[in-house]
Amino acid sequence: MRSRTSCHTNQSAYMRGGVRISVFINTPSCPLSFALSPQTRRTVPFSHFFFHFPSKVLQNKSANMSRKFFVGGNWKMNGDKKSLGELIQTLNSGKVDPNVEVVCGAPSIYLDFARSKLDAKFGVAAQNCYKVPKGAFTGEISPAMIKDCGVNWVILGHSERRHVFGESDELIGQKTAHALESGLGVIACIGEKLDEREGGITEKVVFAQTKVIADNVKDWSKVVLAYEPVWAIGTGKTASPQQAQEVHEKLREWLKTNVSEAVANSVRIIYGGSVTGGTCKELASQKDVDGFLVGGASLKPEFIDIINAKA
Repeated sequence: MRSRTSCHTNQSAYMRGGVRISVFINTPSCPLSFALSPQTRRTVPFSHFFFHFPSKVLQNKSANMSRKFFVGGNWKMNGDKKSLGELIQTLNSGKVDPNVEVVCGAPSIYLDFARSKLDAKFGVAAQNCYKVPKGAFTGEISPAMIKDCGVNWVILGHSERRHVFGESDELIGQKTAHALESGLGVIACIGEKLDEREGGITEKVVFAQTKVIADNVKDWSKVVLAYEPVWAIGTGKTASPQQAQEVHEKLREWLKTNVSEAVANSVRIIYGGSVTGGTCKELASQKDVDGFLVGGASLKPEFIDIINAKA
């Protein structure tokens, strides 16, 4: 019987042995359905069906399925060996979705500790690095030092680096280039402040930030783009799933126009901003949300729930 769901369909028909078989391929939110002619009620072999899938639906679905869900935990300047050791034990013993890539961003002084204690199934990220391999840069760490600890990721461009420590788009771009050249994966953060959202310039801000990053990327397979609206970080406010999806979709369109369609389809765009166990599932259901960068909740047992948001 044809589905009663009301939606636009693409229809094709196949004639075999006097039996007319109509197949309806609907939008992703509608079910596939088919109809047999009233002249017959016999069972029709599946091989007799002819399916017509709209190419755009197939491309979008295929691209989404090829992007492995990614969850990063940004521990920021929190924890000590005792509390982080307990958190690591909870993660190691927890049941986590094997189809999710998980990376924990530890304070630099605990990078070696985190890498040595966390199961190999979890990645580790530094929360910052500088743009050169070594030198007289007191307080900085380099990608080479990060890799020497067995760590393969770094978070760059976080709003706290931008707005508390005054890092410019240019510096973040330079750091991105050097980190990638050194073999690190980069979680590159972008996002607008509250006054910028209220002023209607969200797209202008995040596109400008993304351009500087894009100008310094040669291999996008090593980059995860993290959209974090500044007004939602650590405030308890979370962008609605619709707000997050809207920006992620616009970012993917920007990448398609300014980088390539292949990159737009493959790069993972994750959301950050007061993500919790209570908000993660609906956010994860959005087609262009490929994971999360989690702050405070990554220090709690509910981080496992967030990792399993797609399960």
